[in-house]
Amino acid sequence: MDQNSSPATSRTHYKAYEPGPFLSSQRSDVEILFGGLNWRAERVIEAVFENLGYRSRRLPAPDRDDLRLGRELADIGQCCPTTYLTGNLARFLRSEQDKAGPAVSDRYVYLTAGACGACRFGQYHQSYELALRSLGLEAFRIYLMEQTRFCQGETPGGGLRMDAPFTFGLIWALLCTDVLQGLEYRTRPYELELGQTDRVVKEGVELLCEAFRRRPAVRGHWRNMAWHVATDYFRKPLREICRRFGAIAVDRLRPKPIVMITGEFYLQTVEGEPNYNLHRWLEQEGAEVHPAPVAIWLDYLIRVHRQAAEDHFGIDRTARWHAFQARSLDLLLRVSYGRLRRACGSLPHAIPSQEELRRLAAPYFHYRLSGGEGDMLIGKALWAHLRKQAHMICELSPYGCLPNTMSVGAMAGVTRNHPDLLYAPIEVNGDNEVHALSRCQMVLTEARQRAFEEFERSRRALSDAELHRRLEQHPRLRLANRPVPRRGKIGTAANLAAVLAR
Repeated sequence: MDQNSSPATSRTHYKAYEPGPFLSSQRSDVEILFGGLNWRAERVIEAVFENLGYRSRRLPAPDRDDLRLGRELADIGQCCPTTYLTGNLARFLRSEQDKAGPAVSDRYVYLTAGACGACRFGQYHQSYELALRSLGLEAFRIYLMEQTRFCQGETPGGGLRMDAPFTFGLIWALLCTDVLQGLEYRTRPYELELGQTDRVVKEGVELLCEAFRRRPAVRGHWRNMAWHVATDYFRKPLREICRRFGAIAVDRLRPKPIVMITGEFYLQTVEGEPNYNLHRWLEQEGAEVHPAPVAIWLDYLIRVHRQAAEDHFGIDRTARWHAFQARSLDLLLRVSYGRLRRACGSLPHAIPSQEELRRLAAPYFHYRLSGGEGDMLIGKALWAHLRKQAHMICELSPYGCLPNTMSVGAMAGVTRNHPDLLYAPIEVNGDNEVHALSRCQMVLTEARQRAFEEFERSRRALSDAELHRRLEQHPRLRLANRPVPRRGKIGTAANLAAVLAR
């Protein structure tokens, strides 16, 4: 063969995924698929879509079969949330493909959050694309919703408008379900009739769905924002939910350790097999769980935007204006969340100050390292410990997740300076459930002992009978929808015992 000759090669340049158009005329025939949150939020988001005239469907809860399919169809090096979400979408589409054939690409579109950063979150859609090619569904349409922008215009073809009614509907759906979730997790560990809290929560979700389906139409970006911030419309169903929680019989004199969940956004938010059903497992082990509200993540995104603007003071003439906007948004978010909390008797946990989280984390983690939840993981752990909000911190990290690996490493310095902080980092890859829960159980044993000792000190040698006799004299303290006054203790039972002992 001639040395100058070479075998024929085909060279194709890489081309980023571009979804086909979703036409406005197709809205009545196409369903918008979504997922990745807890079931309460997803159920209410369905109502938001319905209110705006879209058809939508939340994907089934991810399970181990989705994990295996995700590993089969996508990059094996992706982190656990990517694998679960990819497998979840692919499994649903494959089942529909068996029924409708290639027409499944015309019947559904998929909407998911998107962004870029220091982790692989910005590459999720590439995993979806690889899985779709493996299924022969290259024409399937996936749209990304940028989580740091309020209004993003239309998808190609105008089939989905991500405008102010859409964005604020999603945000308020998340805030309302955050409040409901907080009320649920502060009630269920102490219920006397097993399952009563779950029944009330399901009723509450349906009340919220009905409210969001009937949400009034308000035109204009600023008018829409002002209406959502100022209205009592969403507080009314929350008050009704709070009233129904008042009918749940509880005994909050049973000492239980409080466990705060932190970690990677998907793993700390979802409830099910992707995080080994950790929330329910902790409750079965006798703990009171402090779940991670999505509102804290929204608050953190605003803080990151403000920090970026402040870093450009003196360089960019618009930087001070952008920083002012971010501070205003932060104030509106916190005021709105506080109003929704008060509609539920102020029982759901308040969100911590981002300034305080940044200050607490500063000696261990630089605020400009913004991958994942950045310095907020360190800040939340120290805040919960120093403010006596939890006996124990449980951080959920995907296998091989760079941002969470950095935070776990920084926590080594935190635990060295605060040796009494109980910290359980759990690395999740979908297959090591026994090992992960065993590791968590070792730390939980110490947290349980601390909660019991705290309760014994607070009761001041009063017997159980005497504590319950005094409780009968204070009917408000017996209601599940009324908070227990804090007396410098961590546990609910310890604070209640301290009130009764006085």
